[in-house]
Amino acid sequence: MFDRPATGENAILVQLDFGEGDFAERLEEFQLLVTSAGARPVATVSGLRRAPDPATFAGKGKVTEIGDVVRLHDADLVIFNHELAPGQQRNLERALERRVIDRSSLILDIFALRARSHEGKLQVELAQLQHLATRLVRGWTHLERQKGGIGLRGPGEKQLETDRRLLGKRVAVLKDRLKQLERQRTVRRRARVRGEVLAVSLVGYTNAGKSTLFNALTKAGAYAADQLFATLDTTSRRVFIEGAGQIVVSDTVGFIRDLPHALVAAFHATLEETAQANLLLHVVDSASPDRDQQIEAVASVLAEIGADQVPQLMVWNKIDLTGVAPGVEKTDCGNIARVRISARAGAGLDLLRDALAEVARGHAQQARLASA
Repeated sequence: MFDRPATGENAILVQLDFGEGDFAERLEEFQLLVTSAGARPVATVSGLRRAPDPATFAGKGKVTEIGDVVRLHDADLVIFNHELAPGQQRNLERALERRVIDRSSLILDIFALRARSHEGKLQVELAQLQHLATRLVRGWTHLERQKGGIGLRGPGEKQLETDRRLLGKRVAVLKDRLKQLERQRTVRRRARVRGEVLAVSLVGYTNAGKSTLFNALTKAGAYAADQLFATLDTTSRRVFIEGAGQIVVSDTVGFIRDLPHALVAAFHATLEETAQANLLLHVVDSASPDRDQQIEAVASVLAEIGADQVPQLMVWNKIDLTGVAPGVEKTDCGNIARVRISARAGAGLDLLRDALAEVARGHAQQARLASA
C-alpha cells in the first residue's frame, strides 16, 4: 500500500501487555530490534488487553491513540511487537495511513540487512517470500469472493495467479539451491565424523557474546558487535585444545523469543549443524535481568530444530559486568554443568578449555570403542 522510504524512518512502537510478564525486558529488546533495523523510535504506545482485537489487534480506542501519536511526531511507520494477521495489518494501515509492520517482518528485515554469505542471502530471501506468500493469498481473498464483479473483472484474479506462480517458482529455485549447499555441508560433516573430531556449536540468545567467545577460542576474527543478530552465517574453525588435540568449533545465528517460523524453516540447513554437533556451548548473558527467559527461548528453538537432545555445557558469560569470579560448577555426579567466564576480558577461558578437553577425550574414547 505504501512505498518504503530509505532507512532512518521515524517509528512509533506499539507493545501491548497481555499479562505475559517481563514487559519491561520485552520492550527494551523491541527497541533494540527497531534500532538494529535502522529506524528511529520516537514514541512508544502501550496498554493492557485481555486478548487481541480480531480486526485491528489493538482495539478501536487504542488505534485512535496510536493515530494521534503518529500525527504528533509525523512518524513514517508503526511497528508492533506482536504477530499481526494479514487482515489486521491491512486494517491498521487504512486507519493510520502509515505502513504497519509486525515483529516477524521486523526480524526478517534485520536478517536481510545482516546476511553476508551467498547461502545466508538465499535463506533470508526464502523466508521473506514464504512470509509474503501468506499475506498475498489472504490479502486477495476479497477479490476471489467477488468472482471478478464490476470493476474487479479479470486483472485482479489474473494478477493474483501471476503473483502466486512467480513467487512459487522463485521459492522452488531457492529451495533447490539451498539443498545443494546442504549436501555439500553433509559431506564435510561426514569427514569430521570419520576423523573422530569433537564438533562443538555455540548457541545462545542473540547478543549473548557467542561471536566474541568464538574469536577468543579460535582467533578467527569473526564479526562481533553489541547488536542483535550480528552473526547470521555459520563459521567453523579447528581449534587445538591442550590435552585433547583438535576440535571443530562453530559459531551460529543467535536465537530470540518468538523467532518467526519462516526463518527457522529457511535456516534449517544451517541450524542442522547445531543438531548434528557433539556438544552445545550454551552462551548466556549472565548480566541480563531477562536471562532465565532467554534460556527458555533458546531451549524452545533447540527443540524445534531437533537439537534438544545434544549434550549442553552452560557458559555463564559477561561476568565482568556482574563482579562474579571465574569458576566451574559441577553436578552431584561430578559432571561440569556451568563455566563462568568473560569472553571479552578473557577471564575463565582456561577453565572452559579444560572443560572442552575433558569432553573431547570422552568423545574420542567412545568413538574408538564404537569402531572396535
